Amino acid sequence: MTACLITGASGFVGRALWTALRGRGFTARAAMRLYSAVEFPPGAEGTEVVRTGDIGSATDWTAALRGCEAVVHLAARVHIMRESGGDAREAFFRTNVEGSENLARQAARAGVRRFVFLSSVKVNGEITRERAFTESDPPAPTDAYGASKAQAEERLKKIADETGMEVVILRPPLVYGPGVKANFLGLLRAVDSGLPLPLSSISNLRSLVYVGNLVHALEACLVHPAAANRTFFVADDHDVSTPQLVREIAAALGKEALLFPISPVLLRGIGALTGRTEQIARLTGSLRVDVSSIKKALGWQPPFSLQQGLARTVSWYRTRSG
Repeated sequence: MTACLITGASGFVGRALWTALRGRGFTARAAMRLYSAVEFPPGAEGTEVVRTGDIGSATDWTAALRGCEAVVHLAARVHIMRESGGDAREAFFRTNVEGSENLARQAARAGVRRFVFLSSVKVNGEITRERAFTESDPPAPTDAYGASKAQAEERLKKIADETGMEVVILRPPLVYGPGVKANFLGLLRAVDSGLPLPLSSISNLRSLVYVGNLVHALEACLVHPAAANRTFFVADDHDVSTPQLVREIAAALGKEALLFPISPVLLRGIGALTGRTEQIARLTGSLRVDVSSIKKALGWQPPFSLQQGLARTVSWYRTRSG
């Protein structure tokens, strides 16, 4: 059995991966911060848990890495709306750049064979126009979080060159599924409330990835020989417009989507006036990724459709809100 360390194991993606690896012949070791509550996902009871302090350049990973052949590095300081300034940039740098570099260097010294890093589409930017992003596009982050992920990628590639440890980088767009928070959970609640939404005039396309599809891709990146030292985008099979997504969510909830038209320009203006510029941009703009590389190189196909992913998300949401 392959011993694998998962950082960020108590998070949204980490809990799903934790469970999946236990059923695929891996010995999963969960790294959690000192203050994280240990709630074993179904099927993962008894997994070894190693506590770490805050992730940074001085974190000691010796105990967590002992005997591990692989690492999946999910832990990160995530993007927070309205967060800006030098302090925020420095915090992203300490955790996402220096913290990732420190873990990778210790992993290489400990004999880890493969290091899988969960990055973000934000490395490439926030909007696409004529075509989807591909892995050959130059990084163009627009915020501190995206910049920190881009810098972390470069440092990990350098470590791979220097040590021979295989590094695999995955860049997902918005991830949804049981346990989702933030904007997607807000959209679920809005559709469930039955209130009409001013979204029917939006004409856009956005890539999403169901957490089960992301976990499936992470598993492939752990074991497939052709994944070594590659960067991949990962997403569901079909991009969706915002109105289409609302209709699909409503269908999963067993409700009718109530949509009415407002000009996207007016919506963006309202967003600027109410301090919700980023949220409105996500609802009105396009952000697409090309997943042909991971499909061709690894033979990967997302096992869940949008409808299946939303059905499972809604099932979780009902237990949570009921």
